[in-house]
Amino acid sequence: MNTIRPFLRLLALAAALAAAAAAAQQAPASRLDTRLAAPAAKGAVPVDRIVAVVNDEVITANELAERTRLVAGQLRNAGGQVPPAETLQRQVLERMINDLVQVQLAKETGVRVDDATVEKTIQRIADDNNLSMTAFRQALERDGIRYARFREDMRNELILARLREREIENAVVVTDAEVETELARAAKERGGDAEFNLQHILVLVPQQATPEQIDTRRRRALQALSELRKGTAFAEVSATFSEAPDALQGGNLGWRAAGRLPALFLEALEKLKPGEVSDILRSPNGFHIVKLLEKRSKDKAPAVTQTRARHILLRTKEGVPDTEMRERLARLRARIAAGEDFAELARVHSEDGTAPKGGDLGWLSPGETVPEFERAMNALKDGEVSQPVQSPFGWHVVQVLERRAEEMSEERRKLAARQTVRARKADEAYQDWLRQTRDRAFVENRLDER
Repeated sequence: MNTIRPFLRLLALAAALAAAAAAAQQAPASRLDTRLAAPAAKGAVPVDRIVAVVNDEVITANELAERTRLVAGQLRNAGGQVPPAETLQRQVLERMINDLVQVQLAKETGVRVDDATVEKTIQRIADDNNLSMTAFRQALERDGIRYARFREDMRNELILARLREREIENAVVVTDAEVETELARAAKERGGDAEFNLQHILVLVPQQATPEQIDTRRRRALQALSELRKGTAFAEVSATFSEAPDALQGGNLGWRAAGRLPALFLEALEKLKPGEVSDILRSPNGFHIVKLLEKRSKDKAPAVTQTRARHILLRTKEGVPDTEMRERLARLRARIAAGEDFAELARVHSEDGTAPKGGDLGWLSPGETVPEFERAMNALKDGEVSQPVQSPFGWHVVQVLERRAEEMSEERRKLAARQTVRARKADEAYQDWLRQTRDRAFVENRLDER
């Protein structure tokens, strides 16, 4: 079996890498007990008070102030409006509480991430940004982020990704009937490539809310809609009112295929023109507002770009440092650059099932390799050989032989439809799971106490 072409693509790690890229722009959440703040001017030492209790842990005023300051800087850098200080502080505290509830649940149920995995993930982030680890740490410090804090936040992101995979991704079941329904919907929408670029506001409603709580939540959503109708920037309203995970990033959902959107959203979007905002939409999770930025579609059947590539793989071995593996591959790459035959070197040195074929992987479609390998492959020109690249399988050098555009086969269309349905159901299940998890936790918000 060809070990570089699994359909299980380490989704948790990919999600963690994306989250870490965002984390470099803002302060990580932390889990510290009460402590004294740094000495103020003239030797005064103000006491750091507790602003929230989450089960048996606390969030302090100093932690909240640091995170709020960095989030405000992120919003300014993105060109968005910064909400009033008190409003932003409340929103940031809610996010910190939700993060802490999930981290606690993960660790209580045995989800762990070791130091080696954290370090490798950070190294990959630095590599993706073409930075040495020294330069990467300096970049964090310039943004006011201590490396130890970033490292712990990276661990938490990985833990939460594994928790979501266990609690949500692995529990989602997609039936053949759902796949056929999605294929029919796609065919109806001129090849199935209708996509919407959206912004979104969510006001959550507790699972067993009383009529009074529901009314309070509805009035909050109506207040957000009123601000939008008056012309207030969507990003500012999102940062002020929304309780969605992307609230502090302007509520941007980006481009979403129609199949990934709930029917509730699609029905509203059909009535909107670009730039328009929906009325209040009610779902089991709460109240929603969506803004349509753009819509696009294709008239012909979808095609995919396939890549014919070959590689040399050296598998990771216990006791053999990564530096040694990288250097061995660098020497092989130098021999290829000097004119030696790639295929012959692959037959002798590669440590997977493609070695007898000179490392030839055949034609690869998007999604058929792990993300690290695919990113390296996609960055190459035809004939070019990569630098050594690490994946969960070991260390590779990759060469792209040629590319072609191919119409998606029926099998691929079914797989794409299944993945679309799975992603949509996972999104919906995650929101519901997060709400229930928060409702079960003991949370005491002390922000207004003085």
